[in-house]
Amino acid sequence: MSFSFVVFLGFLLSSASGFVPQQGKSFLNHNARLAQSSNVLTEPEVVATPEAKEKTVESTEKRKVVEEPALWEYNFGLQDPNLPLPHGLTARVSPPETFQITEEQIRTLEEDGVVHIKGVFDEEWVDYLRKATAYQVDNPHFWAFAGTASKLYDYIQRNIWQTNKAFANFYYHSAMGDVLRQCGKTDEIRVSTDLLMVNPNKGFKWHQDNQNGPITPEEGIRFWITMDATPKDYGAPVYLKGSHRNTAVDPQAVFVDINDEGLEEYRDNRLEFRTQPGDMLIWHPKTIHKIDGPADGIWTTYRRVLGGTVAKGGTKYHDKRGTGGVLSDLGRHGMEDGDDLKSPFFPIIYPMFDKAEAADRDSGKVGRDFRDIVTKIGGMATASSGEKFRSFFQVLGSRN
Repeated sequence: MSFSFVVFLGFLLSSASGFVPQQGKSFLNHNARLAQSSNVLTEPEVVATPEAKEKTVESTEKRKVVEEPALWEYNFGLQDPNLPLPHGLTARVSPPETFQITEEQIRTLEEDGVVHIKGVFDEEWVDYLRKATAYQVDNPHFWAFAGTASKLYDYIQRNIWQTNKAFANFYYHSAMGDVLRQCGKTDEIRVSTDLLMVNPNKGFKWHQDNQNGPITPEEGIRFWITMDATPKDYGAPVYLKGSHRNTAVDPQAVFVDINDEGLEEYRDNRLEFRTQPGDMLIWHPKTIHKIDGPADGIWTTYRRVLGGTVAKGGTKYHDKRGTGGVLSDLGRHGMEDGDDLKSPFFPIIYPMFDKAEAADRDSGKVGRDFRDIVTKIGGMATASSGEKFRSFFQVLGSRN
């Protein structure tokens, strides 16, 4: 098994149940044609202590706002920041909030393959997400180790809701599910898979998303929730307008060469989004996109994002054993190919969370399982799978 495969595998895995987490270091004390495009309203936030500010004056050395955790700082098991919900909501009692979007925004998503919805979450919700993220980076989880150690991101963890209770509560009680059900014209929304992403150091070249969980692209909706303003010179997601309708790219591929035959009508029609805190980007899983990180890979500000894929009502479970897509489906949920996607491993968040599913999550019954890591990945050591891994690694790098 190659090193690149191990890194790739670790980057995509997430969540476990086990030991009580221990305190880690303090995240906040580090020294730290564009028809839909929006303008930057404010400079990106820099969080620093007075001591850090003094050092900035004394030295012009460029320093990362987040440092890589030490090996002994990683935690296992369930974690709970004990954050109160905004707006007086009661965890596991209050119904989720709502947010009305327009018919024009829904049409934009259908036609362009992506839509920018501004101001879905107010300052209270943004502050909540930032605090949940700060806790997580202060107390890094084992399932973030490979992605963080490989320096793909300053911090990255899949299925964060399974291990960090604050993110589960966000899904259960925020307006996220209501926004996505309108976009998908559906009466039910379930979380298929998610990612907490802090500062993409290398950037990601043109690609489509294939780690959407055990669902098809047509059954899923991709989402991005931003906690910070976009920097002036990099970090703005760029999408090829309408590229979700292309038939040239293999659904299992990650990397996309936009100069390939069949992409002529999309490659020059680009949409750039300069998102602000509380905004959502929503797109079709096949929409081709990229993001450029800083040229030197050093973020002196935060780019914190909660993203992932949700499943529409009526979605079926698709067993993806033997393919790269299996890496976002490594829990022992017991579903078989063709079953209705109804499981606490893929929790319902619209029209309302399910208390029994939430209880299973809180008890540690929901999580990645090493037995499934062995059995589900067993069929991947093939030439075809090797091509898929190479496709993933071709995505890494910036400004290409």
